Amino acid sequence: YVSVVGSVIFVLAAAQTNYETEFWKAKLASLSPVWSVKAITNTDLKRVQNAELIQSLRETLANIQTTIQSLPVLIRPWINVACVAVMQPYADASEGKRLCWKICLLNAGVYLAWKVKPWGMFMRTAFMHNPLSGLSYTLLTSMFSHQSALHLLFNCLALESFGSAAYYYLLREENKAEPEQLESTSSYHFLSFYLSAGLFAGLVSHVVSTKLHYPRLVAQLSSSVPSIPKTETWAHAVASATAASTTRNAANKAASTTAAAAASTVPPILPSLGASGAIYAAVTMTALAFPDSQVALFIPPSYPINIQYGVGGLIALDVIGIMRGWRFFDHRAHLGGAAFGVFYYLYGPSFWRQTRKDLEEAERESSEL
Repeated sequence: YVSVVGSVIFVLAAAQTNYETEFWKAKLASLSPVWSVKAITNTDLKRVQNAELIQSLRETLANIQTTIQSLPVLIRPWINVACVAVMQPYADASEGKRLCWKICLLNAGVYLAWKVKPWGMFMRTAFMHNPLSGLSYTLLTSMFSHQSALHLLFNCLALESFGSAAYYYLLREENKAEPEQLESTSSYHFLSFYLSAGLFAGLVSHVVSTKLHYPRLVAQLSSSVPSIPKTETWAHAVASATAASTTRNAANKAASTTAAAAASTVPPILPSLGASGAIYAAVTMTALAFPDSQVALFIPPSYPINIQYGVGGLIALDVIGIMRGWRFFDHRAHLGGAAFGVFYYLYGPSFWRQTRKDLEEAERESSEL
């Protein structure tokens, strides 16, 4: 499931990028005849898209101002200020940060769905991955699911910071490609990376739970079941029945003690949710792409440290968590996401360019037929 869905996402993202690049090339060429003789660059494509975005925001603001004309005069200025307060930062932000904000809004929407009590059973089934449920699609849907407001806040802050940095790295690598390959947007590239990283991180946790943890769980529970002695003769059966009437309480107490001991030694297989695995991939890729940058906590103590030391500390903490059996975080998913980030830093951009090139050639051949 993960390999098929990940491949489909990657190919669709590359195809959509090619389509939008051709669209913006044609639109830019239609704006002025100078583009018929001047080569179009990625910077030119970005500029025309930003101009289009600003124009769209201005039209939206004008429509809102027209709509609120029927409202009281005292309310209208506040609505205008609120709209400008939202639209101006959105227009000033980088494309990567805007995309991360959209993902955070989606996460917030799923979080609000958790708060609707009648939807509780559906949310636990469709937006929480249980390795023993037999459902595969929850590896994808659980990436956008958060039950705790604090969990949602931390993941969104990390995504805005490291996600936008990872986006910039993908954009930079595309601009460095020789020969230059036009790309109007890196949004689909980042989305394919983000979703694939989350799927891979969830797969790592799933495999460890089902192939390693689950057999041990079954073996420990099986060994905790007391054996029942066989009855060989009628006299032995009568004696056993007489003895059972006097020792039933002691046997029940011993059985309950054995079950409690087994339950305490066998940790449960817990369902997982959240985007931490995908964010870890963005963190490790950012650390490798910008090794001299510094990071700091947004809460005191916020002393800045080198990003590689910070990421190394996080990975060491997850390794310790696995060794000590900590269950508060899905440490295996964290390490899976971190490994995916390293892999994508090494091979992802070149594989992305080759995929886009193959799709362009296939499209060209099909148009010639």
